Amino acid sequence: MPRSLTPAERLASAEKDLLLEDLADQSSWDRFLVEQAVFHYGTRHDEFSANDLRDVLPEMSHGFLGAAVNSLRTAGVIEHTGRVVPSTLGSTHGHRIGVWRLSVKGRVIAEKRRARAQQRPAA
Repeated sequence: MPRSLTPAERLASAEKDLLLEDLADQSSWDRFLVEQAVFHYGTRHDEFSANDLRDVLPEMSHGFLGAAVNSLRTAGVIEHTGRVVPSTLGSTHGHRIGVWRLSVKGRVIAEKRRARAQQRPAA
């Protein structure tokens, strides 16, 4: 028979579920901005980290950038270089974060988006 959770464990679990709910509720606009930043930065630089992306993105809810980067990694759009750097976000106290690059798949997507944008007539 599984043991019962303590009140503290139940509260921690509920708080975790609320944080995950908040991340899932992010607007598609925020996801679009992160994707655009990754494609833009990735086509202009060989490697990048969340530090670089944070510098070009508007402030987002806590944890969303990391979740978006993980999603792009899972989709095969970016790949880990095997290197890490210290985070420049003060609240992380220099926690190590991954260094990424666009994958071949990511470069193909970025090029298609760039070509499509160039085909649009000027407004």
